[in-house]
Amino acid sequence: MAWLILVTAGLFETGFAVLLKLSHGFTRLWPTVGFAACALLSFGLLTLALRHLEVGTAYAVWTGIGSVGVVVLGMLLLGESASIPKLISIALVVAGVIGLNLTGAAAP
Repeated sequence: MAWLILVTAGLFETGFAVLLKLSHGFTRLWPTVGFAACALLSFGLLTLALRHLEVGTAYAVWTGIGSVGVVVLGMLLLGESASIPKLISIALVVAGVIGLNLTGAAAP
């Protein structure tokens, strides 16, 4: 269950990063509200997951999900560039997240 909570936290991290871009420096109301909501949910869920997972592994997975999510959404929705090296790098991050998940790192 802690892994599911952590993945959800990572998805909300993706949301808050994209909404931060869309808020244009907190000058647009609804993206700013969405950013704040996603940030609170992301950090709150990360806190819950940390009750059962090692902090190093959990943080790496959380940031990995957020990073990959932001890059993918940036390419799909925000017109950011896509290239073979960028896609290979995304695959490496995903492989690292999967590897950390497979280690089953639980809190001591």
